Amino acid sequence: MKKVLIPVMALTLSLAVMTSCRDAQNKTEEAAEEAAETLEDAGESIGEAAEDAADTMKKVGEDAKEMGKNALDSIKKAGENTIDAAKDATKKAIDSI
Repeated sequence: MKKVLIPVMALTLSLAVMTSCRDAQNKTEEAAEEAAETLEDAGESIGEAAEDAADTMKKVGEDAKEMGKNALDSIKKAGENTIDAAKDATKKAIDSI
């Protein structure tokens, strides 16, 4: 009886270990797949964020260009007003002499 019992117990133990190893392998494969998916999603998110940043920088550049044009127009208009005022003042000074 002991001769049969010990091999049966050893066989049962080895089957339990094999099943446990198979489960561990399956869980490892699932974890690797999930990690790959997570990395892929992260890569896509980073790509989208980079595109958004590029679009924002382009918009900021366009806004700065527009502000520069407006500033130049204001300076030009102020210069023209100053010249017109100087001409008027000169004309009045000449007329008063």
